[in-house]
Amino acid sequence: MRSRVKSALVGGVFVLVVGGVGFAGYEMLGGDSDGAGAASLNASGAGSGKVTAEEVERTSRDFLAAWARGDADAAGTLTDDPAAAVEALRGFRETGHVESAVVTPGAASGAKVSYTVKATISFEGHQKELAYASELTVVRGKNSGRALVDWRPAVLHPKLIKGATLRTGVAKRGSILALDREGRELTAEEYPSLAPVLDTLRTRYADGAVGEPGFETWIEPADADAPNMTLLTFATGKTKKVQTTLDADVQAAAELAVKKYDRASVVAVRPSTGEISAVANNPVGGFNVALEGAQAPGSTMKVVTAAMMLEHGLVGGPTSPVECPKEVTWSGATFHNNKNFFIENGTFRDSFRRSCNTFFMKALGPLNAKGVEDTALSQTARKYFGLGGVWSIGIASSDAGIPVSKGPETAASYIGQGKVTMNALSIASLSATVKNGAFRQPVILPREMIKGKLTTAQPLPGKMAATLRSLMNAAATDGTAAKAMSAVSGDKGAKTGSAEVDGQSDSNSWFTGYADDLAAGSVVQSGGYGSGPAGDVVASVLNAR
Repeated sequence: MRSRVKSALVGGVFVLVVGGVGFAGYEMLGGDSDGAGAASLNASGAGSGKVTAEEVERTSRDFLAAWARGDADAAGTLTDDPAAAVEALRGFRETGHVESAVVTPGAASGAKVSYTVKATISFEGHQKELAYASELTVVRGKNSGRALVDWRPAVLHPKLIKGATLRTGVAKRGSILALDREGRELTAEEYPSLAPVLDTLRTRYADGAVGEPGFETWIEPADADAPNMTLLTFATGKTKKVQTTLDADVQAAAELAVKKYDRASVVAVRPSTGEISAVANNPVGGFNVALEGAQAPGSTMKVVTAAMMLEHGLVGGPTSPVECPKEVTWSGATFHNNKNFFIENGTFRDSFRRSCNTFFMKALGPLNAKGVEDTALSQTARKYFGLGGVWSIGIASSDAGIPVSKGPETAASYIGQGKVTMNALSIASLSATVKNGAFRQPVILPREMIKGKLTTAQPLPGKMAATLRSLMNAAATDGTAAKAMSAVSGDKGAKTGSAEVDGQSDSNSWFTGYADDLAAGSVVQSGGYGSGPAGDVVASVLNAR
């Protein structure tokens, strides 16, 4: 038999489907790993330099074949960490209760080989299929010189990390029926980005759901305090209803919006209440970047910097004349505007809507005279926006970081670089605070259900709130955010941002905006300017209100 043939392997437990682009022409029943080696191999099977295409094909084929026939020991010897691989491979079948599987290799791309797995899991008379895609990488063994599979738990399942285990059994907790603000059911199947949110809600709030136990397959993390990641549910036990603040319509729009871009996140918040209406990430599952990320937010931070300047009397209002030169220098570091633009005879509104870096940094001089240039930003952020406080939103989230800084880092922090860190939740709250005129700490559950003290802040002074809304409206209608917000109606405002990240050729794209009683914040990794991908995501979500 040759390509396009399904070959049952030894033991009849697993099947390897040959005939993939990179595996055509191989008979898997007996395997042919004893055939001629790659040209780079010596008589002992060792080689040097980069692995060859032949080595990649042969090693990955033999590994997948051994895994498929249930020979954990043989598969383990084909990896660069045999002990860990053997333990994981055995656990895949034993603790995961994987009864059978079909592994279909795809084409090799350099040293990487992708494949799909359709595993049949059986437990207590119940059977279900778990289908997914993963990949492996072939590397040169450091000591042996052999071509080996670079062992990672993700080889078995993409969501497995070190210390995590695939398990099938009786659910450790009761099930929940998560409801949106109008009582509509929220499921991970319909809203994939909510999978980690629902797992956490189940861990924290399923107490009291008693009765017949449920059966499921899950990934159990190494951290005992972290929630399990449910992959399959065979039978549910008694469920407990958990009310959330989410809005199914806004969540659906958020799910579609982030799918347009690799590594995109968005959060939507209602300004009047602080209730979180949507949380979405692409890719889905695993680490919740939208709520737990911590990265420099770029020029979206200028909302806070503008408030700081108003608080300290450095500007009077939107029409105050200000300077926007091509560059400024602080503590020996020189900062520029995008493409070195400058504004002659400009106003506060002009510098904000066009996102003039140098204008915001010129505040350093007057603040330095007061001796508060290093502390003013963090104080304003905490005082009026709740940033820097500990937020208890109902599930895990990362708090914004706006630390006291010195020298060039102080100047950088004014435009959202340096040591300042936020996420999509933080910057969604920025817009919500400006629109509402007062900070309402975001929550994803009714406030009476929150375990922990909610962060509070002072309302924005009336003139400050009106000025910030005027500035954000100018950016949304005649500034850097205008293109993204052009299709958004209602009382609106926005601010763009792009943040440079070491090791990335493109900046991260950031955008925060509001329309009527909905605010949203988005970050798209390596997305470039905030007016592009992140702006598109936010506009799509705001249009779902």
